[in-house]
Amino acid sequence: MSDHQNEVSSRISDPQPPKNNNILKIGMALAILAIALLVYFVQREQQQNMLKEAALTAAFLQLDSLSNELDERILTISQLGGEIDTLVGIKQKLEEEKMYFLNKDQRQKITLGTLRGKVEGYRQLLLIKDEEINQLTQINGQLTTENIELKNETQVLNQSINDIKLEKNDLNQKVQLLSKLKIEDFVIAAVDVRGKERLAIFRKKHISQLKITFVLSENEVAPIEGKKLWIRVIAPDNNVYYDVNMGSGSFTFLNRELFYTAQKEILYDRSQQSVIVYYEKGTPFLIGPHNIEVYTDDYLIGSGSFIVKS
Repeated sequence: MSDHQNEVSSRISDPQPPKNNNILKIGMALAILAIALLVYFVQREQQQNMLKEAALTAAFLQLDSLSNELDERILTISQLGGEIDTLVGIKQKLEEEKMYFLNKDQRQKITLGTLRGKVEGYRQLLLIKDEEINQLTQINGQLTTENIELKNETQVLNQSINDIKLEKNDLNQKVQLLSKLKIEDFVIAAVDVRGKERLAIFRKKHISQLKITFVLSENEVAPIEGKKLWIRVIAPDNNVYYDVNMGSGSFTFLNRELFYTAQKEILYDRSQQSVIVYYEKGTPFLIGPHNIEVYTDDYLIGSGSFIVKS
């Protein structure tokens, strides 16, 4: 056999497997799979965001619809001679919430549960106002009939009016209760002549000034207005520290005169805010436990305590 025939026979008997082609195919398959997974997760996230935005928009449209219904209730109650000041305030708050939603940056902070809760709350309010409209309609109809034929039923109609007034008074009392300010935190410190502060318990000689710090809670129901705060520092003998030259005076609380140690005027804007009051006493503090009370309008909003040692 010739050398050429031997070489051909050797090539036929020892074929080489296409390893490089197999590796390339596997790599391409994995790349395609990775791309497919990436596309799937991106599309899934986009779909979830679209669903959330759609749900928020639907809830907002319901809120907008309730705003129109609230306008109708205000007009109807006004025509029937009912009280609408509270409803007008609620309507204003609803419009503020709508503007909050329309702000793109603020909308990102809104949860679907919160928005749906507001919608449900306004729906319940409309139901209550529908009952009031029915009562007012009945009363107006009864009054018209009385003026024509049944003047002897005046006492019954007046009783119905009184019932509504009692309900309104009850609602106003609840609003007043919710609008009261509250103190979250109360810190009392003694400041010496060098400006060093000591908390809660301190010696008499270390008190150059009394620093009273407290935090007023956030309250969306309370009116935005100027507030006078009266601070009473009560000594161990239950007497109030009082010095006209240091700003002390008196105010009326539950139809009786109370003396106050210091006074502070603030602008309350419904947000949480810190208040600091300094009190410099002309004479030394008494030894023992002291109490501090803070009043505004006709109620006590908070209190704290400190101890003076010899």
